[in-house]
Amino acid sequence: MQNQGNCYKNVWILSGTSDGPVIANRLLELNYSVFVSVLTYKAGQAYIENPKLHIFKGKLNNKDEIINFIKKNKIKCVVDATHPFAEIISKNLNNACKEINMPLLLFERKSLTNKANNFFYIDNLKDINNVDLENKNILLAIGSRHLNDTAKYYLDCKANLFTRVLPTYESITKAFGSCIENSNIAILEPSKNNENILEKKLCDFWEIDYVLCRESGSYSQKNWESIVSGSNMKLFLVKRPKVKNDYSQSFNQCRNLINHIIKTSIDI
Repeated sequence: MQNQGNCYKNVWILSGTSDGPVIANRLLELNYSVFVSVLTYKAGQAYIENPKLHIFKGKLNNKDEIINFIKKNKIKCVVDATHPFAEIISKNLNNACKEINMPLLLFERKSLTNKANNFFYIDNLKDINNVDLENKNILLAIGSRHLNDTAKYYLDCKANLFTRVLPTYESITKAFGSCIENSNIAILEPSKNNENILEKKLCDFWEIDYVLCRESGSYSQKNWESIVSGSNMKLFLVKRPKVKNDYSQSFNQCRNLINHIIKTSIDI
């Protein structure tokens, strides 16, 4: 446990709704002041109300904005718990923290992919190959950022395209602005109830042949694995980017991350 002299150290967490609340809650219990950056108002609602918790919404556009945030809020430690595929913000965090000699810790959830003969790892979003794509129904569960570009590629391969996107303004706008037919777009949160997975109903209704998603380790990935396993469908998982070696430390268990932060606070 911290002693009184090490209370109120300011820790900044950049995360979504899966890992961030768990990390933040534990630090709050230990009397840290916690700053959390999320992209949307809805993501911020996943966190508990606490006078020592400060939530900031919106994008950090560059290295200088990150440095200014750190200095303004007297941050002592930064935790990158962003999505494994959020490469731009991670790169900017790396560069900013390196420039001002700020400890940067990576938290990346494990990807416990179940092995099945119809699961395939691919290197990028356009790597589905060695299979017949013509007139096949492909469900893109890849987020919205690269949705249109990916959809165009597979439409050129004469596949039929479908997608599931999150109920956020950005995702919905990009989905309906893409080349995918409006009737082939579903808007829903990843199911968290293993007994009632809405994504399975989508696959059945659309008669999906292939599912394309990313190796994020999230509820979404687990759902697709559960749905595809034992079925006639094929699951194509885009490998997560390799972790850069610029981080001070990397962790995949919350307990180990918290223990490191405590030790660092004591040493300061």
